[in-house]
Amino acid sequence: MPFLIAILGLLGAAAIWWYRLKYMSDAAREVADVVGRVQGNIRRKKLRNQAALSPLTAIDDPVVAAATLITAIVAEHGPILPQREAVIREVIAQIAEGPKKTDEAVVYAKWAAAQVDDTTIVIDKLAPFLRERLDPHERDDLLRMLNRVAQGGGQSLKIADQRMLRLRQKLGFEVN
Repeated sequence: MPFLIAILGLLGAAAIWWYRLKYMSDAAREVADVVGRVQGNIRRKKLRNQAALSPLTAIDDPVVAAATLITAIVAEHGPILPQREAVIREVIAQIAEGPKKTDEAVVYAKWAAAQVDDTTIVIDKLAPFLRERLDPHERDDLLRMLNRVAQGGGQSLKIADQRMLRLRQKLGFEVN
């Protein structure tokens, strides 16, 4: 009889330990699932941010960069109407090497500006690129071009002071 009680005790102890290990295994699996989901969310957010910036990081021409910058800032006030697009084409034609280059720059600028929701991102990415490739006089011309586009095309637009301030800072101008 004591032998039978010892065997039942061992079986009971083994059952308790088996249940505890199974419970710990389930808990560890849930923790691993949560960690995996968090890592996946972080990776997806990083990919979304890279995808949002890809139209901007692909720009390697100052004319396209200037067109995109101007278009994004103007598009912040609503859709680009044909009159405003004509003014954008006019100012870009002055710096482009021909009508084909002007068309490419304006079409890409409209597409890229539509892809990136935040104008601040456009300024932060393209203004340093333009600062490296343009001399101070050309950077000043860029600001004048932006003002011409904002004033032209029918209804005059008021570009936010913080946008102009940020753009001037990123272009390397002294700002008080």
